[in-house]
Amino acid sequence: MKYRWSLLFSLLAAPALAQQLAPAPAPTAAASEEAIDVTDDAAWQDLGIAIPTFPTNADVPTQTSAGSTAAVGRALAQVITADLQNNGLFKPTGPASLPVPTIAQVTAPDFHTWQAKQADMLVHGFVRDNGDGKLTIGCYLYDVALGQQLLKNAWVVSPAEWRRAAHKCSDMVYSRLSGESPFFDSRIAYIAETGPKDHRMKRLAIMDSDGANHKFITTGQALALTPRHSPDYKRIVYLSYLNGNPRIYIYDTELGTQKLVTQSKNPTFAPRWSPDGKWILYSMAVGGNTDVYRVPASGGESQRLTDSPGIDVGGSYSPDGSKIVFESDRSGSQQVYVMNADGSDQKRISFFGGRAATPEWSPRSDQIAFTYIAGDFHIAVMSPAGGGMRELTKGWQDEAPTWSPNGRIVQFFRTEKHSGHTGLWQVDLTGKNERRLPTPVDASDPAWGPVLP
Repeated sequence: MKYRWSLLFSLLAAPALAQQLAPAPAPTAAASEEAIDVTDDAAWQDLGIAIPTFPTNADVPTQTSAGSTAAVGRALAQVITADLQNNGLFKPTGPASLPVPTIAQVTAPDFHTWQAKQADMLVHGFVRDNGDGKLTIGCYLYDVALGQQLLKNAWVVSPAEWRRAAHKCSDMVYSRLSGESPFFDSRIAYIAETGPKDHRMKRLAIMDSDGANHKFITTGQALALTPRHSPDYKRIVYLSYLNGNPRIYIYDTELGTQKLVTQSKNPTFAPRWSPDGKWILYSMAVGGNTDVYRVPASGGESQRLTDSPGIDVGGSYSPDGSKIVFESDRSGSQQVYVMNADGSDQKRISFFGGRAATPEWSPRSDQIAFTYIAGDFHIAVMSPAGGGMRELTKGWQDEAPTWSPNGRIVQFFRTEKHSGHTGLWQVDLTGKNERRLPTPVDASDPAWGPVLP
């Protein structure tokens, strides 16, 4: 299957788990509230950040994937370094090449040491075993040149959640230095693919934003497609085909249970949440005509929102829930349209040549990402009015974009031209910083959820 969305349209055109981290009492030093003015990516990329191992009060054996508290201290710095490096905005160093500070130096750094190492910023932290089965993990950000603390925080976590504390620290540093909203402490749902192309097993899976803590949710007995996180992060909506019949399910990530929202013998596609979590947007083909529908998330009667000849496939709601972006071939080829949430005022916004599919509204509301089809498949963005179109990728087959929680990074899946393998990739809005996300098997249909509470 070379082009999934082209094939989808040709077929239709024919007749017939999250736990909260408890905040710890803040460390004692005062924090500065002044923002750092970052005007371009080049300035960020030149910003050197030293991230040494987080020292501990005692090397106490704990039940973590990293081992003892000393091992956790090293692993925390490694995860934070990877987070800040992989987003392409900073130049982090550590912890392998850096000296390990003492507990006293965490709150009183030797700035001369770090100046000699050409560090602009310093991330210090600590790991403390509380003796009650919990860890306290502290995080400090210092401006080395000024010799000042910029920010601090601490979190009480179970030993199994040490990675979340690392991502929270990364988010704190990233937001403070860039002025952007956080995104590291989040999760990604996707479709895990195994088996031969003519008998593909597709399972629903979830993982942390960096690929850690991977978990398969469905068994593969039924085909799973197009997952999306709910706004409150407690549920995932996805499409399942069992014995050829499509069903839209909501999976409860906390309880590990699922419920049926709607089912039909008609081809059904792409369920999406409304921002308030009350509605599920989806598309269904009836009598050779495909339209966009919405159904209450609790189940019930579906409401048809489009009624035009051709194929209308729902994309996503705007962040305020007032509009819906979708794709349609009513003009003769796949293009992007926008309408009000009740289906009124439908209008085409893509007029730049080629075809456009799978539109997804940015959480910032200022852009729409989509699959741009002009020979190959690329990921592109445009304004909600259709202007300012920019291609972000140049892969052979890149499709199905999904946004990071802060709207700065677009995730998508790429099919390799020669092998046919699929994988998850990310690119930032500059189009310059592209990376593959590790998954244990082939991967498609990514869905990036909001920042965890």
